[in-house]
Amino acid sequence: MSGNIRLTGSLICTSEAECDMVRAYLPEHIRLTRQEPGCLSFAVTQSDDPLIWRIEELFVDRAAFDAHQARTLASEWAHKTASIRRDYTIIAEDRS
Repeated sequence: MSGNIRLTGSLICTSEAECDMVRAYLPEHIRLTRQEPGCLSFAVTQSDDPLIWRIEELFVDRAAFDAHQARTLASEWAHKTASIRRDYTIIAEDRS
């Protein structure tokens, strides 16, 4: 039985310029992601460390998550923030 796909992690900037890039392109990335079929929740928030952003994503299943990843890879967000380090874990949650 398939279950939700949860991604948790961090976007780790090395400079204020990288943070400015995140702030510039993140609102549209969030808007588009939340409109995707199968997106249950999506949040990227600045942590106590101003260079680190927390990422919390939840999709209804692997297909919805994979569709999100494909859309994101082709997005302006991905191109503009490609050099910013990401550190995350993806977990498949059992619905049983």
